[in-house]
Amino acid sequence: MFPFIGEATGMIEESETDEFKDHFKKNNRIREYTVHSSKIHTVAWNCEGRKLASGSFDKTVAMFTLDKDKLKTDHVFKGHTDSVDQLCWHPQHPDLLGSASGDKSVRIWDARSQKCIETFSTKGENINITWSPDGNNVAVGNKEDLLTFIDLKAGKIFHEQQFKFEVNEIAWSPEGSLFFITNGQGCICIQEFPSMKEEHVIQAHPANCICIKFHPNGHQFAVGAADAVVSLWDLKELACIRTFTNLDWPVRAISFSWDGKLIASGSEDLNIDISHVETGEKIFEVPVETPTFTVAWNPKRDVLAYACDDKDKYERDRDTGSLKLFGLPVDLADVIDITVL
Repeated sequence: MFPFIGEATGMIEESETDEFKDHFKKNNRIREYTVHSSKIHTVAWNCEGRKLASGSFDKTVAMFTLDKDKLKTDHVFKGHTDSVDQLCWHPQHPDLLGSASGDKSVRIWDARSQKCIETFSTKGENINITWSPDGNNVAVGNKEDLLTFIDLKAGKIFHEQQFKFEVNEIAWSPEGSLFFITNGQGCICIQEFPSMKEEHVIQAHPANCICIKFHPNGHQFAVGAADAVVSLWDLKELACIRTFTNLDWPVRAISFSWDGKLIASGSEDLNIDISHVETGEKIFEVPVETPTFTVAWNPKRDVLAYACDDKDKYERDRDTGSLKLFGLPVDLADVIDITVL
């Protein structure tokens, strides 16, 4: 299934993986923050790594500032009338955030004014969103497998494309000339942008391809799939470099660390896998009690934000709406809760 191009060139010193393992022995503290009244579907850091946003089934978007090793709640944005399923930040502007919602809209939020500055109405319940590398366009996918492309400078939708297969996570290539679609047939569909002419279709996995992320170096990307495998691909050759097989359930969320040396993978497994990208070696397991919805490495340091399908300790039918930070020094104080605003 995977067209391998061989093992990575260059010797990786054993000490690097050992250093990471030692680092997380000393930095495995988890802090929990509760700001939503229902489950969190998505977390995302801005380009500077100073702000974190979360989107929830409770129809809100929360924004935080990272101060050393603590999150401070900045604002809870209201306006969506249905679940917020995915967020994405502007790739260069640290204060602009996009949200995709089941209310058939896309909103752009400004962290400075703490207001919604743009709202775009779409044809379906949106579940995925991505921002183009140049910051000019946003693309969203909905539950009916329709992609909608928005020109932010013109302030309007400029293209819609309907697919006959299940459309999952989407992403532009780092230079912006290609558009990647993961689908329910186990394929990665690659289209030229802006023409959206089909360039390549890769049969990447034997089961549903769910999520996709590009490596910080811009030359590789990873795909998480329902076969519980994460595959790493060479962008130029479009060939698989290696796979990560430490999980047993469908991979729902993946994220590369700031330097691209680590990849975190979340699923229904009761741990988040952290592996070394170059060797594939397992570095650490972050324990969780429920399935993981979303994971996101900070773009400047080895701190991982994530959210799970957590339930109230005393009322198991009630969601907690909490997000967590992993990778903090072990000498910090115990878990901190932030009251819902």
